[in-house]
Amino acid sequence: MKFNILNNENKVSGELELSDLVFGVLPRKDIITRVILWQLAKRRAGSHDVKGKSGVHGTTKKFVRQKGSGGARHGSKKAVQFRGGGIVFGPVLRDHGYSLQKKVKKLGMRMVLSEKVKNGNFLVVDSLKSENRLKTKDFLSRFGNDKSTLFIDVDYDDNMCYAMSNVIGFDFIPQIGANVYDIMRKDRLIVSVDAVKALEGRLL
Repeated sequence: MKFNILNNENKVSGELELSDLVFGVLPRKDIITRVILWQLAKRRAGSHDVKGKSGVHGTTKKFVRQKGSGGARHGSKKAVQFRGGGIVFGPVLRDHGYSLQKKVKKLGMRMVLSEKVKNGNFLVVDSLKSENRLKTKDFLSRFGNDKSTLFIDVDYDDNMCYAMSNVIGFDFIPQIGANVYDIMRKDRLIVSVDAVKALEGRLL
């Protein structure tokens, strides 16, 4: 499909041919949900932990005789039924991540990109780089701040990141870090021409 390229003055400066295999896919909620849940599971720390019977401090000496006390036959104060004893079936250190097929990950990326294009929330600009330090007001005059926006370029540009650093709802990630979750959580996606070509190279 043909897509307009915008310059620094928000005027059409040319056209770019977008691959229908990347930007023209019919979105499916179930596929996008699978990829997002996989991403969120991988980022979980899994650092919550409790001490079991073997982890708590306490004597293992038999503190009550086997017979004649009229009570149960206990052999350790570290048992789970005692105050200060271990925790039974508590959380342990573990990795919450799981594997997901590469073709599903790629398909999820194609679908969220296609969804942005379909809804008119996808813009292609000739470049996001600037040789001089940008002021925030100049940055907003070009892109506005009426929608939360994700910017994607091939590499970081310090001048652009400085200008958008204090604008609520604006984020920037390099092309190699583009993912389904970050794209979906923003209302608008603005991508440079070089980043579009790099994305197509990744997803085709």
